[in-house]
Amino acid sequence: MKYRFYIFSFLTLFFLAGCVSSSMQGRPVRIAVLGILDSLPLFVAEDQGYFRANGITVELITVGSAPERDQLFQAGQVDGMLNELVASMVLNQNQPRATVVRFLRVATPQYPLFRILAAKDSGIKTPADLKGVPIGVSEGTVIEYVTDRVLNKAGLSSSDIKKIGVPKIPDRLGLLSSGQLKAAVLPDPTASIAIQAGAVVVIDDTTYPEVSHSVLTFSTEMVKTRPQEVKAVLKAVEQAVSEINKNKSKYKQIMIDKKFAPPEILEKYVIPDFPKASVPSEAQFMDSLTWAQSRGLIKDSLPYSSTVNSSFLP
Repeated sequence: MKYRFYIFSFLTLFFLAGCVSSSMQGRPVRIAVLGILDSLPLFVAEDQGYFRANGITVELITVGSAPERDQLFQAGQVDGMLNELVASMVLNQNQPRATVVRFLRVATPQYPLFRILAAKDSGIKTPADLKGVPIGVSEGTVIEYVTDRVLNKAGLSSSDIKKIGVPKIPDRLGLLSSGQLKAAVLPDPTASIAIQAGAVVVIDDTTYPEVSHSVLTFSTEMVKTRPQEVKAVLKAVEQAVSEINKNKSKYKQIMIDKKFAPPEILEKYVIPDFPKASVPSEAQFMDSLTWAQSRGLIKDSLPYSSTVNSSFLP
C-alpha cells in the first residue's frame, strides 16, 4: 500500500508539473520592442534560450515608433512592451491597463540614454544656444520629458524650450543629418551614428540621470491572469543582463543583426552596463507624473501602486 501511495504521489506531481509547463508554453508572451539598445537583454534572452529554459515562449515584435507600440498594446495584440513611466501613466489615467515591472535601462553618470544633438552646421554648441530652436522629439514620451528636465536644469525656462514631434528615430536622425532639423534627441547607438556624421553633442542625460530610463511593462490582465509567466520573463531577462554585463562584446552581433546601428559604428561602441532587477522609485514616479500633468497628458493624480509593481522581480 505504501509503495502504491508513493507511485500515485509521484504520478500526480508529474501530471501537475506537465500541466504548468503546458500552460506556460501554450500561448506565446508577445512583447513590443523598439529597435534600440534598451531591448538588447530581451533579444539576448531569446537568442540564448533563457525564455525557453524558464518554461515560456516569447515573441518579440519590433515596432518603428512609440505610437505604433502603444496602438498594439491598447488593441491587445501584445502582452507587454518596452516603454517608460509616462507612457504607462497615460494608459492608466482612466482605468488600470499597464503595470511597470522592471527597469530595462537607466542613465548613469557614465552612460547616457539620450543625447540632445545639434546639426553639423547649425552653430549650436551649448544649451543656451537651443533657446527657441525646435528640437525633434517623440512627443508625450520619456524623450520629451528628459529634454525638458535636462534643459531646465541647464538653465533654460520651459518657455525657452521648443519641440517638434518626430516619432520615428530613423526620421529624426535623417532630418538632423540633412540639417532640416537644427536639433534632435536621439538614443544610443543611433546618436553615435549622428555624431560620426558631424552632429554636435549639446548636452546629455548624464547631467540628470535620475530622469532617464526605459522599462518593461505588461498589461494589467497579463499580470493578474499569468503572473508566473511574468516572473519567468523577468528571470530570463535577469540572466541576460548578467551575461551582457560580464561579456559585452559577445552580443554586438545581435545588435548588428537587429539593425540597432551599422557594424562600423558598433565596432568601437562600448555597450553600457544594464541595471539589475529594479523598478522606478516613488520619487521618480511622482516627478514623471508632475511633468505629465503640466503637459496636459494626465488630468488626475495616480498612486504609485497603480502603475509600478516590484513583486515580480526575481
